Amino acid sequence: MNTPRTLLAATMAAAVALLVSGCMVGPDYHRPPVPVPATYLELPPGWTQAEPAAGAPKGDWWSGFEDPLLDQLEPMVSVSNQTVRQDYANYQQALAEVRVARSALFPTLGVTGSVTRQRTSTGSLGSSGAGAGFGNFQAVNNSGSLEGDVSWAPDLWGQVRRTIEENAATAQASEATLANATLLEQTALATSVIELRIIDANIDLLRHTVDAYQGYLRVVADQDTAGTVPPSNLITARTQLENAQSSLIALGVARAQYAHAIAVLVGKNPEDLSIPHSTALPTLPTIPAGVPSTLLQRRPDIATAERQMAAANAAIGVAVSAYYPNISLSALDGFTQSPLAGLLHIANHVWSLGASASETLFDGGERSGEVAAARAAYEASLANYRGTVLNAFENVENDLSGLRILAQQADVLDNAVRDATHGTEIAFNEYQAGTVDYTTVATAQTTQLNDEQTALNVRQQRLLDAVSLIGDLGGGWSDSELHDPRGSGTSAGNP
Repeated sequence: MNTPRTLLAATMAAAVALLVSGCMVGPDYHRPPVPVPATYLELPPGWTQAEPAAGAPKGDWWSGFEDPLLDQLEPMVSVSNQTVRQDYANYQQALAEVRVARSALFPTLGVTGSVTRQRTSTGSLGSSGAGAGFGNFQAVNNSGSLEGDVSWAPDLWGQVRRTIEENAATAQASEATLANATLLEQTALATSVIELRIIDANIDLLRHTVDAYQGYLRVVADQDTAGTVPPSNLITARTQLENAQSSLIALGVARAQYAHAIAVLVGKNPEDLSIPHSTALPTLPTIPAGVPSTLLQRRPDIATAERQMAAANAAIGVAVSAYYPNISLSALDGFTQSPLAGLLHIANHVWSLGASASETLFDGGERSGEVAAARAAYEASLANYRGTVLNAFENVENDLSGLRILAQQADVLDNAVRDATHGTEIAFNEYQAGTVDYTTVATAQTTQLNDEQTALNVRQQRLLDAVSLIGDLGGGWSDSELHDPRGSGTSAGNP
């Protein structure tokens, strides 16, 4: 004959067997295929099509720009940038949700203890005779109980496991979002530093231009004093100088704004970060584009969209599980006694076993509606994933075409700057010789300044396109860095 504990063990073993053999309702996830080109259309001539293993920038990608300010500030983004820290907290929350979901796989254990002290009447109130009076009310009873209970809802249909699958995919999507936010803030910092360096270069250019215009103005002023040139020449030279001085002053506003933006990106107040003027421009790095097929594993935003799609797929299984009955098991074991003495004696042992099942017979279409909504959400996430992939390829192609075309423009502008500089020298010499008026000199000077500024703008855009390309290629990230929260349930590390 089975004892209560033997019966309890047998019941739990049967439930475990049912759980192990239980099905997982809903569709299993398979990453859908997306069309991937064999090569990039806009790959510049001379660029190598790197192998997949060598296609992504490695380590600190910003080091290729050889800028000390970037090397100093970029590591601070993952530590102090507030957007990154917000996404890190969201990731921690997602990990906690996985642990909450996993807890439903295990029984709930509890213990209850109680002690009661009760005073009761042991006599009666007399009404007549010599013995009339109050009875004895001094009887005190002590009672107590000590009971342990266990309850468990076995995951026969896979609802809990699908929920864990959904939350785990959501956590991985959050981790990829964290990586994407870090990359975006890092590229934003690199962009701001490049903009700042170009402004410094423009400041140097305008300072040299102002110095040159001041020299020209002195020559024209001397000639005006001698009466050898018309007064309009002096006005033209002075106006040209004043316009250059105004442009130089205006650059101070833009520089201050970029310096403030850089401070915020590294988590500092603007007054806590001072960036000195520098005449050195960042170096244009060499960036292997890699083969297009690797882009799916190298971009954190694609990983985010793919993991969101996996979570939506698991949510379908959670919705389908509502069609199946809910089954729960319970057991109680303990002692109860009145009076309290001898509570733990075998004679005071109590136990119970129980099981319950419930099934919804009619819900007015609620469950079917939930399943339909879950399937629609999956289709939306699928479209988002495929759209993210297409946008990723578009971004890379735009970056490659920009670098290819701007390289050609830079070569032409280098020649234009040399010719314009030489033309200014010739025009001024001719003006001093009296063969041309100062309008010719002013036109040549304006052309030279415009060509030099355009050349700087092209160099700026090439650097910005390089930063954009690195970001669009994933910045050296890989989806192999994603952690499975169903394993240890620990975080990937505090930024």
